[in-house]
Amino acid sequence: MEKYIIMGGNPLSGSVRISGAKNAVLPILAASLLSSGVCVIKDVPRLRDVHVMKEVLEFLGCTVEWSGSTMKIDASKVNSIEISDFLMRKMRASNLVMGPLLTKFRSAKLSFPGGCAIGSRPMDLHLKGLSAMGAIIEEKFGFIEAIAKDGYLKGAEICLDFPSVGATENIMMAATLARGETIISNAAKEPEIVDLQRFLNNMGAQISGAGTDIITIKGVDELSATEHTVIPDRIEAGTLMVAASITKSNIKIENVQAKHMEAVISKLREIGIKITEEESGLRVIGMEDLKAVDIKTMPYPGFPTDMQPQMMALLSIAKGTSIISENIFENRFKHVDELRRMGADIKVEGRVAIIKGKEKNGLSGTFVNASDLRAGAALVIAGLAAEDATIIDSIHHIDRGYENFEQKLRGLGAKIIRVAETQRGLEK
Repeated sequence: MEKYIIMGGNPLSGSVRISGAKNAVLPILAASLLSSGVCVIKDVPRLRDVHVMKEVLEFLGCTVEWSGSTMKIDASKVNSIEISDFLMRKMRASNLVMGPLLTKFRSAKLSFPGGCAIGSRPMDLHLKGLSAMGAIIEEKFGFIEAIAKDGYLKGAEICLDFPSVGATENIMMAATLARGETIISNAAKEPEIVDLQRFLNNMGAQISGAGTDIITIKGVDELSATEHTVIPDRIEAGTLMVAASITKSNIKIENVQAKHMEAVISKLREIGIKITEEESGLRVIGMEDLKAVDIKTMPYPGFPTDMQPQMMALLSIAKGTSIISENIFENRFKHVDELRRMGADIKVEGRVAIIKGKEKNGLSGTFVNASDLRAGAALVIAGLAAEDATIIDSIHHIDRGYENFEQKLRGLGAKIIRVAETQRGLEK
C-alpha cells in the first residue's frame, strides 16, 4: 500500500499542463468497439481507470497499443460479448461497453460494476433506455444479460428520469447502429458528452444536440475508424486551481477550456480568487482574504459534484460560514471526518455540510485516509495548506483520476512524495 506524505505551507508557482479528461476518454474507448477499423485516440491520460478500460477492451478481443499518450484500438477481431466479473468490479465506467456491444453484436453480458462508494448509481436508466430500443434484459446471479429482440436495436424516444451522464452515453452509442431515429430527452449536457458526439460523428454517426437536453441520433449501417484528441480534464484543472487558491499561490493552468469550468471559476472568484485568461491557459492567483460561499452541486452546467470535496477543503480556511448542499450523491461527505481530523470545523446534516472557516492556522497535518477519488484530492489540497506533515493512505483511489499528480504538484513547488508502507520521512 502506498501513501502520500505532504509537508504543507509551501507556496506554488510556475505552470502545469492538464491531461486529457478521464470522464471523456472512458466512453470514447468504449465507443471504439463500434469501429470497423483502427481508432487512434490522442491525449489519453495514464490513469488506473484507463488501464482497466484497456483490459476490458483486450478481454473482448481488441488489439490495443498504448504509446505515450496515444492509444490505438483495433476492434475488428472482437470475439466476446461477456466481461468478467473481476474486471467489472474494478471500475464503474466499464458498463459503458454495454451499448456498443449490444448494438454491434446483438448481445452483451456483464456483472454490476464497481467504482468509488460515493452513493447509489444504479443502471436502471441505462437498462430502461436499451429496453425501449428493443433489448430483452435479464438480471440474475449478479449479471445483466441483454439481447436485441429482433436481431437489431430500433430507434426510440427516450426520456431520462434524471440527466445521467452514463445512461446518456450508453444510449447514444447504442443508437448509432440502431434502425431508425432515437431521441434522448432530459439528456446530460456535460462537455464529455459533446466530445463523445464529436468522436462518433467523425466515425460516421449522425448525432446532433449534445450539450443540450435533447440529443437526436439517426442510425447508420456502419462506423469507420477515426483519429481523435480528448478534451482537457476540467476536474483536474479545477483541483489544481483550488490547490493554488488554498496555498495563496500564483500559477498558470495550461491546456484548459474555461467555458467548461464556468461554475467553478465563478465560485472561486466569489471566494476571492483572481482568475484571468491568458494565451494557452488560465492564471490563478490565491489571495489572503478568502470569503465564505454557498455551493449546491447540480448536473452540468451547475457546480460539479466532482469538485465539491476540494472546495470544502478550501472553504475550511475561508472567513465566515459556508454551506454546501450535495444534490447528486448521497454518500459524498466521507471526506468530512478526515478534514475534521486536520482541524476543519464541519457539521453535516443529511446532504448539507456547514463549514465554519478558520483563517489562521486552521489545518494541521495528521494521518488521513482517502475513501474515494475526489475525497483523496481534497485531502491533498488540505495537506498543502496544513502545518507540519500530512500522511494520506489509500492513494490508489487518487491514481484513478489524476495523471502524475504528485509529479505535477512537485513541479509547482509542493513538497509531496509517494512512499511504500515501510517508508517514513519526507525529503527536505
